[in-house]
Amino acid sequence: MFVDQLLLYLVTLLIAGVLIGYVGVMSWLAMRHNDSAGVTSALKGAAVPLGGVGFAATVLALWGQIAWPLPGSYNILFTDVYLLFGVTLLVLAVAMAFSLKLQYAGLLGLVSGSVAISYGYIGWHLGMTKEPFEMFLLYAGFGFAGILSAPATFLVDHYRAHPDGTAFAWGTSLATARRRPSIQVATRAAQPIQPVTSEVEPSTSPTPIFRLPIAISVTVLVFVAFVALAAIAALFFIDSTLPAHLASAP
Repeated sequence: MFVDQLLLYLVTLLIAGVLIGYVGVMSWLAMRHNDSAGVTSALKGAAVPLGGVGFAATVLALWGQIAWPLPGSYNILFTDVYLLFGVTLLVLAVAMAFSLKLQYAGLLGLVSGSVAISYGYIGWHLGMTKEPFEMFLLYAGFGFAGILSAPATFLVDHYRAHPDGTAFAWGTSLATARRRPSIQVATRAAQPIQPVTSEVEPSTSPTPIFRLPIAISVTVLVFVAFVALAAIAALFFIDSTLPAHLASAP
């Protein structure tokens, strides 16, 4: 008996998009405040739900590759990219949970995202599915998000490697020494001048001034924006697919 799991695919895409977008925003806010512990907390907190979604997506994609009874290339169009999506989420979740380098998951996302855009464009060009252009927007949204995950994860890794706040140090702040007068000026009564020992306050060591570069913020926020657009596209497909999915018995 055939059971159409396409709507469930879309739901997992929506959940993953919301989770990744939220983690991206929380990490960016923590980086702006130079809060390394906040970045680690945001990443570890989302590892379990992202890992769960990634595991479910991987299992569903493997099942679709093997058991999808539809003729032609529709199963390939859907499940090839969906399998890459699930594996990428699993790798990302493990890296987040164990504080490993995220850049390897980002590189996997870059390759998977490029493949997703190619699949979406070819599916649109061939007129596959009832809404080929909307399908291309969905694939492109997650595809560009995957591509941008590479620089975003590299930046987060660089920041986490410098918990002392020097990751994006911008200049230094040096307290200047203040010298007290070495003599006391006589008053109007022409009091004699009395020399005193000069005292120099010890200078403090240079401390880095932390300021998150604009390019870093733009990279992270553009990544989050594409994730949000992809989630919106998934939500659109869910809204258009749900009535027919519930009304049609398997």
